[in-house]
Amino acid sequence: FMKPTSTLIGPGEPILLPACCEQGPEVDYEAELAVVIGKAARNVSEARALDHVFGYTCANDVSARRWQMHGGGGQWIRGKSFDSFCPLGPVLVTADEIPDPQALGVCCRINGQPVQDGSTSDMIFGVARLIHLLSRDMTLLPGSVILTGTPSGVGFSRTPPRYLTEGDVVTVEVESIGELSNPVRRAA
Repeated sequence: FMKPTSTLIGPGEPILLPACCEQGPEVDYEAELAVVIGKAARNVSEARALDHVFGYTCANDVSARRWQMHGGGGQWIRGKSFDSFCPLGPVLVTADEIPDPQALGVCCRINGQPVQDGSTSDMIFGVARLIHLLSRDMTLLPGSVILTGTPSGVGFSRTPPRYLTEGDVVTVEVESIGELSNPVRRAA
């Protein structure tokens, strides 16, 4: 899937609950490490992949689960691509400040309550592997952002499920980077 630029918001900006998601709660959170490419990467080896990273930041891969799983015709793009569904920030930490992107804690809190707590060491594919695999078939240009995957504890997998509602505040924290907080509002 992809996220168009209309999904991007910064710290403090509201995550908007789309009108098409009002049939029931379905908008979910996913705390993730975001990788920002610094120099073009095409068919890069895994061993050289991190040479193409400019830096890292916090990300929230917000997802409308009904549209992701059932309403998108088998494609995840609609459920992942509503306006405001990719908060990033609060800072961009340069690659030289993160010697090992596979050794960072990643957590998420909603209204101060922990809902996710994991580590980039648990990722299915490490950052270098992701860059290698993606660059085999497409050129990753400077400024491209890769979201790397989320720890367990997302809302739809909880019992009972825990989705975002108007008035919530979602905070994503990545060790050595900072905290990204966004309020949740109903779209106008």
